[in-house]
Amino acid sequence: MLIVESLRVEMGGKYLFDGINFIINKKDRIALVGKNGAGKSTMLKILAGVKKDFKGNVSGPSGMTIGYLPQVMQVSDERTVREEASQAFAHIFDLQSEIEDMNKQLEVRTDYESDAYSKLIDDFTMAHERLASVEGLNFEGEVERTLVGLGFKREDLDKPTGEFSGGWRMRIELAKILLQNPDVMLLDEPTNHLDIETITWLENFILTQANAVVLISHDRRFIDTVTTRTIELTMGRIYDYKVNFSKYLELRQERREQQIHAWEAQQKQIHDIEEFIERFRAQAAKAVLVQSRVRQLEKLERVEIDEEDKSSIRIKFQPAVRSGNYPLTVESVSKSYDDHLVFANAHLMISRGEKVALAGKNGEGKSTFVKCVMGEVPFEGNIMLGHNVKIGYFAQNQAQLLDDDLSVFETIDRVAEGDVRTQIRNILGAFMFNREDSEKKVRVLSGGERTRLAMVKLLLEPVNLLILDEPTNHLDLKTKDVLKSALLDYDGTIILVSHDRDFLEGLVTKVYEFSDKKVIEHIGGADDFLEKKKSLV
Repeated sequence: MLIVESLRVEMGGKYLFDGINFIINKKDRIALVGKNGAGKSTMLKILAGVKKDFKGNVSGPSGMTIGYLPQVMQVSDERTVREEASQAFAHIFDLQSEIEDMNKQLEVRTDYESDAYSKLIDDFTMAHERLASVEGLNFEGEVERTLVGLGFKREDLDKPTGEFSGGWRMRIELAKILLQNPDVMLLDEPTNHLDIETITWLENFILTQANAVVLISHDRRFIDTVTTRTIELTMGRIYDYKVNFSKYLELRQERREQQIHAWEAQQKQIHDIEEFIERFRAQAAKAVLVQSRVRQLEKLERVEIDEEDKSSIRIKFQPAVRSGNYPLTVESVSKSYDDHLVFANAHLMISRGEKVALAGKNGEGKSTFVKCVMGEVPFEGNIMLGHNVKIGYFAQNQAQLLDDDLSVFETIDRVAEGDVRTQIRNILGAFMFNREDSEKKVRVLSGGERTRLAMVKLLLEPVNLLILDEPTNHLDLKTKDVLKSALLDYDGTIILVSHDRDFLEGLVTKVYEFSDKKVIEHIGGADDFLEKKKSLV
């Protein structure tokens, strides 16, 4: 369906892609993977026709449609949510307008015998046929069903898009793509800013209704569920696996072990040849043999070993003084904004060492509850911190609170203590900051880079109660594993807001669900909670 031939892209004097070939077939479900900087987002831009400066060829059949969801997009502020999503059917609205114009012409024209009139009749007939092929579709119903599936409330659909945050505006753009149902759907981090229930809805849509899909995601559970093919970008090449992500990881490890064995065998071969050349270089009788070995060495195609991701080091949160038995007690807490009740009569008692998750749809009050605990907003009821509690807080806007005038290294150097100071480079490396990045000023960092730096800073502060609001946004799979491992080893108390099911599973032992203005306690992990929710549907 979509054919990529001899694709080559040069960046900074090096080839990001070098002679890449692959085909996207109808109904393919492809995960595009690779370390940061490997070119995943660039590849999607090329497939979408957004990036034009490349060598090679990307082609598809005439009339093929492509839908592209970038990480950052612009949504019009001139329409309501419903109107903006309805732009998915703009081509049909244009067709209706075209038919109306032709109808007006037919009413007034009298040149019945002319070629122009004959062509107008033909165009009018063909336009009606095209319209008839889609007239059975309930556009308004499809728009509403999709927007509600993506988490919008029906009363929000006629509000201006400008009233919504970037995360919700991304959902509008995603709705447009889903409604268009293109031949090839290109999705760059589609689950960012989606809650668990909405992610589940999107999974079902892709599995049951989408055509070909190519996606980038750091949500392991999501890509394992919806993809059946994995294309890895590494060192300018691709490796194409006809399996999902988890199976790909196993096959990739096998491939790397084979490369290491081949490299070691070749190194022995090179050593033997070089030793022969050195031993007989001065002997005239061996000159022909020596030259033969020299040519053999020159022609030898060297075995390369794929880059290994170094961000697998283990990191531990810094120890803090022991807190009291109940670091957080919440009694009859309610929160409203003017006439809007967010939640009412919340009761929580969290014991020392517990790791709990706050779950529920976006807008149900999870982040607002965290702000109540942190004293950032007024509320009704009582919130009591236990003895010796020292809070480490990671807010969704934490990245904006960093000092712009410091470098990445200086930001961490100022909070690191003791032996940790000797590990700053390794710690930054685990969160995807190389040596060059560590010298950058905070002010020039991207949003994702600032978020990762804020998380590293928190890792090094001695606290006994961690409150983390969406800490995995902008973290890749490997870095999330580093963070999850650190949280598992952490002996303090954790309150965690996250929609990443794989990240939560095995980490938390209790879930507080925010739903319908209530806070409900569920004993058990994230998967237990989701199974319980399914059984109630």
